Amino acid sequence: MTHSVDLYWSFRSPYSYLVTPRLIELERDWDARVQVKVVTPIAVRQPEFFANSDPLWFSYFMRDCHRSAEFVGMPFRWARPDPVVMDMATRTYPKDQPYIHRLCRLGQLAAERGKGLPFLKEISHTIWSGEIDMWHEGEHLAEAAARAGCDLAEMDAAILAEEDRLDEALLRNEADQRTGGHYGVPLMVYDDEPFFGQDRFDQLLWRMRQKGMQAR
Repeated sequence: MTHSVDLYWSFRSPYSYLVTPRLIELERDWDARVQVKVVTPIAVRQPEFFANSDPLWFSYFMRDCHRSAEFVGMPFRWARPDPVVMDMATRTYPKDQPYIHRLCRLGQLAAERGKGLPFLKEISHTIWSGEIDMWHEGEHLAEAAARAGCDLAEMDAAILAEEDRLDEALLRNEADQRTGGHYGVPLMVYDDEPFFGQDRFDQLLWRMRQKGMQAR
């Protein structure tokens, strides 16, 4: 029996980037299927979330991102530019967001076409690895999409034609995420049990094996 996991994932989340290779390995090595459900970052859905948080939350978060990437042996640098435009001094987010909505729609479309995990892996590596500046310019995203077996130009045309439908799908993902048991990302929900954070992957794997998941 194939064991299914719902994955709630954000392009603005370094932790989402860090867990993606392990989820690809999960599908490769085990009788498992990951259902990708892209969500709009909480900074866009609830702009006041970070402005109202204790300053120590953000400083710890930044330190932990780098430590977590080092721990799993993945390259990391804060994205240039940030997928969600932010005023770092005030920790506020302007309503006009030039990057994130396109990324979310592309991710949703890739998931619908069965290319979700490869697309997330390649695009998030381009954004978060630190290997590329100005990831949104030139051919960087097109080359990443191609590595995932996708045609970015064709996908951009599709998301333009299906913008309303894709946005509705993203809203459904956000509602399902809360039903799954948490509002944060990455959130993995298996057999109605939520596992929040990339550092819960080992517990997810443990639970899936406990419930009979077999190696391929």
